[in-house]
Amino acid sequence: MKAIMHLKNPIHYVILLGCMFYLSITSLYAQELAVSGNVKDATGEFVIGASVLVKGTTNGTITDIDGNFTLTGLSAGSVIEVSYIGYVTQSLTVQDATPLQIVLKEDTETLDEVVVVGYGVQKKSVVTASIAKVSSDDLASTAPTRMDNALKGLAAGVTVTSSSGQPGAAAQIRVRGIGTINNSDPLYIVDGMPIEGGLDYLNPNDIASIEVLKDAASGAVYGARAANGVILVTTKTGKIGATKVSYDFSYGWQNAWKKRDVLNASQYAMMINEGYTNAGMDPKYSNPNAYGTGTDWQDLVFNDNAPMMNHQLSVSGANEKVSYLFSAGYYTQDGIVGGNYNRSNYERLTLRSNTQYTLFDEKENRNWLNSLKFTSNLSYARVESTSIDANSTWGSPLGSALALSPILTPYDEGDAAQEQLDKYANTEGYVPMYDPHNGKLFSIPGSEYGEMTNPLANLSLPGTVGWSHKFVANFSAELQIWDNLKFKTSYGADLSFWGDDGYTPEYYLRNGGFSTHSTAFSSKYDGLVWQLENVLMYDKTIDKHGFSVILGQSAKKTTGSYLWGSRNNINNYDRPYIDASNGLAENGDRDAAGAPTETSTLASLFARASYNYDERYMLQVTVRRDGSSRFGANNHYAVFPSFSLGWNLTNEKFMQRRPDWLTTAKVRLSWGKNGNENIGNFRYTVLTSAGNNAIFGASESVINGVKASGLANPDLRWEESEQLDLGLDFGFFNNALTFTADYYKKTTNGMLMTMNIPSYVGESKPIGNVGKMENSGLEMEIAYKFNVADWNFRVAGNATYLKNKLIEYGNDSGWANLDAFQGAGTISRAQNGKPFPYFYGYKTAGIFQNYDEINAYTNAEGGLIQPNAVPGDVRFVDVDGNGVITEDDRTDIGKGMPDWTFGFNFNASWKNFDFSMMWQGTAGNDIFDATRRTDISASNLPSWMLERWTGEGTSNRIPHFALGDNVNWQSSDLYVYNGSYLRLKNIQLGYTLPQRITSKAFISSLRVYVAAENLLTFTQYHGFDPEISSGGTSLGIDYGVYPQARVFTVGLNLNF
Repeated sequence: MKAIMHLKNPIHYVILLGCMFYLSITSLYAQELAVSGNVKDATGEFVIGASVLVKGTTNGTITDIDGNFTLTGLSAGSVIEVSYIGYVTQSLTVQDATPLQIVLKEDTETLDEVVVVGYGVQKKSVVTASIAKVSSDDLASTAPTRMDNALKGLAAGVTVTSSSGQPGAAAQIRVRGIGTINNSDPLYIVDGMPIEGGLDYLNPNDIASIEVLKDAASGAVYGARAANGVILVTTKTGKIGATKVSYDFSYGWQNAWKKRDVLNASQYAMMINEGYTNAGMDPKYSNPNAYGTGTDWQDLVFNDNAPMMNHQLSVSGANEKVSYLFSAGYYTQDGIVGGNYNRSNYERLTLRSNTQYTLFDEKENRNWLNSLKFTSNLSYARVESTSIDANSTWGSPLGSALALSPILTPYDEGDAAQEQLDKYANTEGYVPMYDPHNGKLFSIPGSEYGEMTNPLANLSLPGTVGWSHKFVANFSAELQIWDNLKFKTSYGADLSFWGDDGYTPEYYLRNGGFSTHSTAFSSKYDGLVWQLENVLMYDKTIDKHGFSVILGQSAKKTTGSYLWGSRNNINNYDRPYIDASNGLAENGDRDAAGAPTETSTLASLFARASYNYDERYMLQVTVRRDGSSRFGANNHYAVFPSFSLGWNLTNEKFMQRRPDWLTTAKVRLSWGKNGNENIGNFRYTVLTSAGNNAIFGASESVINGVKASGLANPDLRWEESEQLDLGLDFGFFNNALTFTADYYKKTTNGMLMTMNIPSYVGESKPIGNVGKMENSGLEMEIAYKFNVADWNFRVAGNATYLKNKLIEYGNDSGWANLDAFQGAGTISRAQNGKPFPYFYGYKTAGIFQNYDEINAYTNAEGGLIQPNAVPGDVRFVDVDGNGVITEDDRTDIGKGMPDWTFGFNFNASWKNFDFSMMWQGTAGNDIFDATRRTDISASNLPSWMLERWTGEGTSNRIPHFALGDNVNWQSSDLYVYNGSYLRLKNIQLGYTLPQRITSKAFISSLRVYVAAENLLTFTQYHGFDPEISSGGTSLGIDYGVYPQARVFTVGLNLNF
């Protein structure tokens, strides 16, 4: 005031007032500063939906379809933050209204360094367990149609073997080998909910990531169900930003990538004549050359250019209060065998709703009861499919196509048609069968072909339609109680309905393969699994000390029921239903059954504590106590503990002067014990069996009686898997190059087997914990990302070595014969000290070229080891050295489980083009070729039989050919072939249209692509497919497997 009072001159007052007015005006404008800008990524593409927020305020917006934004109400010095999921958040200070050009960089740490673990997530830098991660980008490049096939070639330690190429066929997944002779399937968890029946209900496009918990430490939090590994599936959620609409479409054409090389008609006639002659019979065909090439049955059976189509639509988005994703998918596929007859087809409809609601968030105002979130994950899947026998020599379409003579024709036409009608006119059950496509009369192979039938006639029969409806719902609420203490409660339900409907008309395929009446049948099963969990979670970092603790409770219950019925004598094939048939129960023409299935329950308590010091030293301890109704009264409960340690060497002071190229180095060690509850219900007890009637009293009245069907075992307990794991993780060149290696040893104790007690007990032997299995191996993963000018590359590979050994089978002999092949005898076996299972048969040492070699093959006493042999016969190895060839000389001749499984992925992008390919394969596995039935005299032959022994020096592997030869073609290594293969599983080339074009149509991005699946396969095996999985004991046994198709696909990815 004094200063103002000293301003005597009025002009001074005017100047002062003008300055104050100017300052007030500029201050007002500073408060209302408007700033605009544009946000792009490193490739120059607009970032749509990025969050732009004035730091410390609620003033914010999101970028539009062109990456543009405008903020008002700013002042000079305001700081704005630009963020988007998957990118590093950028902060900029505003000085004036100059437009901002912002380029967001990919946040590799956020994308790559966080993994999902049981009941939470962890930074990869502090993970102490063995976990394999497959991202949505990995899945996109392989474009799987089934979730169980999605892991093939992408994760070390995970062996995925397709059971067949039939549409909808499930793959066999084994985590670190075959853990038990019982069910070795892993536990599947989808968004926290355990799933029964596999992952077929999932749409692969809905998946955000898949984590495989491989060692006992990572799986211990799931205790009784984790012995065979745990597969965690996390589905996608909405991302912060404007609503995003995505549509994906693809259409493909499928063909058989390979056919088996078999004899043509002339070759067949020549060989059959030779077989007759060598068997002491007259030749069957007078002029073999007159038959030419004959019928190519494989060509008739395969459905060329079988279509497959996929549609996917999703709507997603999020803001501070709500996150949402809604998706619908429709997939259909016709099989390359029978798809054109509606006998091998698959159709799947999926719906999904993932939403999260933030009911309140007061973290800025208080530190207790400050946040409550509610999450809902809902999904529905409907599947309909038809199928044929996919790996069978008992008259399946493919088995018959290989076995039938090429001299036969698929149809009887002209005089041949009348001859068939006359020949079979008085044959029981004979019904002429006509091709629905052309009206021609199907031919009927003779009885000399055994179970083999005309494959086209077989395919023309109506197929059984399998169906399923699956509803999976999981609701959870998470409350922030205080500080970093959270409570989460969840309830999930898996409700499934499945069954099949179909009918069989009157038909005649062959002698013994016919039906004299029509039958309609239907079955329905339902199952409900519900789970209730409550978990307390606490995470805290104090200076350099990091703590994480979870305490939880879980309860699960499984119930279900079944109902089936059948009725003969359908009134009208246009209505082939049970109620439209007239068969009566008193005539045995109507039947039905139904009942609830056994209820099983599981109650659990679990805890996990993690500690890390400066992300340098890590410790994690887990314990879970499970109680299951599936076990005996004396062993309802069990405790499953684990611990793991980690050491980040590069965080040590003595490593601060390490070379620049070494970014991270970590050592991991874990031990734990898991259980296997997946053994079925009530195996600890026995039920009663009827029909044990007794005569009582002087009148000798017959009294109905029952008795126990066997011996109970109230001490039945869990199968337990104990596992030790040592791991190394390295990062080079700022983690552009990463390498991980794990060595593990897993021992399964207490496998459920029939107990070894004396047979004179007189009842069925009880089930007991008497078996033991061991798996050990080495796993390696490597990945490298780099850029060259405008090019971006990523190369990744993985390899797994596995050694499996059965320690104790649990019976008195220590072995058991498993699979058999008609005419060859037992072909697979389980035995202590051997891989489980292994191929079983004789070893061979070439072919006897002359009698001198036969006479020279003697034992220690000078006697002939094979006294009945003739030149051209197989020389069998006297394995036990007793001087004669007996069944005791049969031994290990191979195995279906690979020593090595591996995968290789390559991704590249340049401007708007992208390219990817994935190779996968196996090494060290064998295939038992059981496609040639030696007991069928008229069967066609593989072309390699042309290389058989016909005289001295002509062959030293394939014996001479004679019909009825049941000696040379006993189970032996003559059936066993190298099953190793390398397959280009998927290759894809895409192009994303420039946004300057698509934005005019309000399209944020449009990508078109072409792809091929199973384009190349390198293998020494001559069969349809080297990838064979037919069940637990039949791994690698080829009965004529339905091959995987070679597929060419075109598609588009459209985003609004």
